[in-house]
Amino acid sequence: MTVSDGGPHVNGGAEATESGTLSLDDGDIHVCQDGPRDAPALLLIHGSASSTRSWNPMVPLLTTSHRVVRIDLLGHGRSAKPADRSYAIPDQARRAGAVLDRLGVDHAVVVGHSSGGVVATALAEQRPDLVTALALVNTGPSLDAFIASKSAAIGLSQWPPTDEQLRQFASTGFSRAGYQIPEELLDDVRGMTYHSLTTSMGATRSYLEQRTLPDRLTVLGKPLLVVFGEDDRRWRSASASDYRAAPGAKVELLSGLGHSPILEDPPRTAAALLAFTAIHAVRAD
Repeated sequence: MTVSDGGPHVNGGAEATESGTLSLDDGDIHVCQDGPRDAPALLLIHGSASSTRSWNPMVPLLTTSHRVVRIDLLGHGRSAKPADRSYAIPDQARRAGAVLDRLGVDHAVVVGHSSGGVVATALAEQRPDLVTALALVNTGPSLDAFIASKSAAIGLSQWPPTDEQLRQFASTGFSRAGYQIPEELLDDVRGMTYHSLTTSMGATRSYLEQRTLPDRLTVLGKPLLVVFGEDDRRWRSASASDYRAAPGAKVELLSGLGHSPILEDPPRTAAALLAFTAIHAVRAD
């Protein structure tokens, strides 16, 4: 894998991994690509305080049949973290669409984890021509489904947070017995600014306050897969049934897993996703 400053750089043949930065009008976005470039495209969007690295265990399971594109949303990972740019959900979605345009992707199944599913929904609203289907992984349908954390919030005066604060912050993201939180995921939080963290999280709340995701998705009429770890400690897993309001929505609950099945059990999560994309993915022209 190579990283370039000016844009994606291919290391090797047409199916080699790409990692680089795309300069958009309002910030630099870090992009990763894996898998055959002529295969149906999957766009993977991470959740709050995370990055492309949250998808690492899933990627090898998806690239046998897909061109996998991952991005770090503005304010996250190796993307820019400006203090004077919008972190609103529609703007994050617009940037995701611009990345696909720059990469020459005309159609994609868009997969979002947690708040990444909110961005995925906004992208489908903006670009129904681009998004052929949606898969949401542990994405809360509305604020009514949110489970308030009992751990103390991290304030600006405590930034950057201590290791113990980070582990408390991240602990509700996992429920599988014996699961150890990868250090790189804690590094993703450390690497954020307090502004980019709190503004991004506030943007998700604002978007859900305006309209619930099932309401938005019902209007869109896109093929929809909802995957939920049954033991989610951030969003009530029973709320996954709210998505059945969208015609034809498929909902799968994964027992023994929490908020992050993409990390807690990648094979089981990938199996659900691949069965869905086998029906709805569109091969590149």
